[in-house]
Amino acid sequence: MKNFSELIKALDSSNKTSVKVDALTEYFKNANDKDRVWTIAILSHRRPPRPVNTTLLRMWATELANIPLWLFEESYHIVGDLAETIALVIPTTKNQSDKSLTEFVEEMIALKKKPDDEKRDYLHSNWLALNYYERFVFTKLITGSFRIGVSQKLMTRALSKATGVDEDILAYKLMGDWDPVKVSFQNLVLDEKAQDAYSKPFPFYLAYAIEGEPEGLGDVSQWSAEHKWDGIRSQTLIRNGHLYVWSRGEELVTDKYPEFEKLLGIIPDGTVIDGEILPWVDGTVGTFNDLQTRIGRKTVSAALLKKTPVIIKAYDLLEWQGQDIRQLPYIERRQLLEQLYESIKEFELPLQLSERKTFTSWDDAMHEKARSRELRSEGLMFKRMDSPYLVGRKKGDWWKWKLEPYAIDAVLTYAMRGSGRRATLFTDYTFALWQDNEDGTRELVTFAKAYSGLTDAEFRMVDDYIKKNTLDRFGPVRSVTPKLVFEIGFEGIAFSGRHKSGVATRFPRILRWRHDKKIEDANSIDDLKDMIPK
Repeated sequence: MKNFSELIKALDSSNKTSVKVDALTEYFKNANDKDRVWTIAILSHRRPPRPVNTTLLRMWATELANIPLWLFEESYHIVGDLAETIALVIPTTKNQSDKSLTEFVEEMIALKKKPDDEKRDYLHSNWLALNYYERFVFTKLITGSFRIGVSQKLMTRALSKATGVDEDILAYKLMGDWDPVKVSFQNLVLDEKAQDAYSKPFPFYLAYAIEGEPEGLGDVSQWSAEHKWDGIRSQTLIRNGHLYVWSRGEELVTDKYPEFEKLLGIIPDGTVIDGEILPWVDGTVGTFNDLQTRIGRKTVSAALLKKTPVIIKAYDLLEWQGQDIRQLPYIERRQLLEQLYESIKEFELPLQLSERKTFTSWDDAMHEKARSRELRSEGLMFKRMDSPYLVGRKKGDWWKWKLEPYAIDAVLTYAMRGSGRRATLFTDYTFALWQDNEDGTRELVTFAKAYSGLTDAEFRMVDDYIKKNTLDRFGPVRSVTPKLVFEIGFEGIAFSGRHKSGVATRFPRILRWRHDKKIEDANSIDDLKDMIPK
């Protein structure tokens, strides 16, 4: 655990990619094999299940620190991170622990089934046996919320430097449904096993956003375009008579979409399709809100299948007749995909081709982009016709040209402190819009939360206003005198029975502070509902 904690400290103390890669490389060269596997798992979001809930963690930490719970809670609201708060309030002793990362993780897995008194004793003894940073990392693992500024790509680069295994091959190996409890480092990273490739997807190729207008891409005739659909990016694999559906988040989601089983026996073995999982409601593309009724369900009922069926909008063909064709030019891969689709379209399959478009001018592209909301897409994708299918986000060949966000003027009504470097400031805001009541009165109704989009100076100014204009406190939340108006942007919008406003927005963020507007000038719930595509 000492070495792993030192690694996390090094990663957390620098924003330089080179420093992080060097720290990871050195760690992977020197750690034992089991610790290396668990480090890969933890940094790629395969953490063990949380053995203790946060309520008990708070209570047991205050007991050990010999402080009242209210003082712990106040400290937590200032620090902004539970594990860091616990690491700070518990006194450091001269005790030490020589247990490895793997030993700790195995104990945590076993701890989940233990009674509460054994969990309490385990936490107390280990908190006292670790120094501050080890205690912080240990508690992070216990909470299951281990997030740090290291991408999978960065970790893979370091692992490649440490082992000599090609980075793209490693990216492929680390995808898939592997279990850190059962797999060895030799088996996961070093061995070459053809049979393991059957269920594994290819690393996804991601596009960069176009800033401004697309003319900078050059001759429009060199580009193929299609709509950027708002669903779940996926790869559908048909190999050895089995179907595997993977999300971009490296989650195997085959069982969540049983309708895709119809593809087996019709699409030939040795096929991998890159596409988007979309809701298909009443013969048209639904909203992301529709899709959310399918996401996260452990079981999919017949009623839900009927209410919210899904399809795959196919973008690209990555494997054909058992051959990896990612290095072929995009236009050749696309032609093979179109030929495949022509051969199966007589069957009623949950698979459609995402329409490919070419333009004679960038003005034509602008007109097509203007149709996006009507079609329930987010904008356009441009792919250079001669481009291979690469790994990760690369500049040059694939670009996304998204619509400007929806925007509406709203009133700040509630606030919470932020986290990290903003833990002392109120930077997490709740916004409301006007609702006209039948009795002629108006009230502000909450519709969205946002915590990004202002400068540091603006955050400090808003924080000062909140502290001077607090109406009430609800734990960490403050009710604020409604006076400040902000323009809020968001990517998607849909009706929702789960929200008081009756509307759900997707990816809300602050676009600007409207110093020029009074709260009477803010928009209404009806204005928001009028934005929903008909």
